[in-house]
Amino acid sequence: AVTESAPSGSTEITAPMPGTILSVVVSKGDSVKEGDVICVLEAMKMENEIKSTTSGTVVAVGVAKGATVNSGDLLAAIG
Repeated sequence: AVTESAPSGSTEITAPMPGTILSVVVSKGDSVKEGDVICVLEAMKMENEIKSTTSGTVVAVGVAKGATVNSGDLLAAIG
C-alpha cells in the first residue's frame, strides 16, 4: 500500500525486488546521508537493507512495516 508519492525533483528510492517491508527506519522530515539505511526488505528469506542513494531530507515515505512491494515501488523520496 503506497502511502505517499514522490514530489517532483526528489530522488526516489525504489524497491530493487519484490518482497515484504520488515521495518522502516526513516520518517518524513528526517535528514539522511548517502548510504544510510531507509528500510529493511525481506525477499526470498533474506533481509536486504535498502540504503539511500543520496544525502538530503526525507520528503516522502511510500511504505509501512508489513507492506508487500513489487520491484520499482517507491519506498522513500529524498529531497
